[in-house]
Amino acid sequence: MDRLRPRERRVFSGFTKLEVEKMEKVLKESGEQTLNPDFCKRLTGGFNRSSGRAGKPAIKWIEVQSWFQDRLQECTHKVSCPPNVSKELCVLPETFPSNKLHESSQMPEDLSELEFEARSSKDGAWYDVDTFLTHRFLSSGELEVRVRFVGFGAEEDEWVNVKKAVRERSLPLEHSECHKVKVGDIVLCFQERRDQAIYYDAHVVEIQRKMHDIRGCRCLFLIRYDHDNTEERVHLRRLCCRPTC
Repeated sequence: MDRLRPRERRVFSGFTKLEVEKMEKVLKESGEQTLNPDFCKRLTGGFNRSSGRAGKPAIKWIEVQSWFQDRLQECTHKVSCPPNVSKELCVLPETFPSNKLHESSQMPEDLSELEFEARSSKDGAWYDVDTFLTHRFLSSGELEVRVRFVGFGAEEDEWVNVKKAVRERSLPLEHSECHKVKVGDIVLCFQERRDQAIYYDAHVVEIQRKMHDIRGCRCLFLIRYDHDNTEERVHLRRLCCRPTC
């Protein structure tokens, strides 16, 4: 049983090679000034008027600003080797093996059969991980990995903290498994809103057990979302449990 993990995305399909080269040059010359909205608007206007953008979607200035923000964030994190890790483990590979983490992340060595989810810093929601691209150690000794989410392109890649924001994929529940959910459990709940529909961590506050029918489980679960403390009643189809449940 699969879960769909929709996330609001930009319509923009990506920067051209020349645009990236231009932004990298500008970033070296101007630093944090590149985050200025007027600065980004001027640069974006030049891109959209160029012959290389002909026939391609127009760029929004916030997409240019987001690109600079990501690059500046990468630059501000000093990569260093923690005291208990050998120098060899601090060499960052260009490509991280798909669906595998380096042994220094203190996760199982054979992860070929495991699937992972990661929490986005953009909205605090959890998304399925397609690939672990690379990794780095912060000056604090913490390990971060750059992930690509399932169904999203390189423009949505993010650096996430392995300890705080990467975990084994939550499991969708079958109708016959509603008895596994207890009051107080932490679950992953599909939050549906007018402008978004994504997965957030939540606690089960109350359960109304009901007779199942031809449609399956009809029980109602009152959950409280961890990120904003809002509550709502949901059916089992919107819940996923942690692998330890």
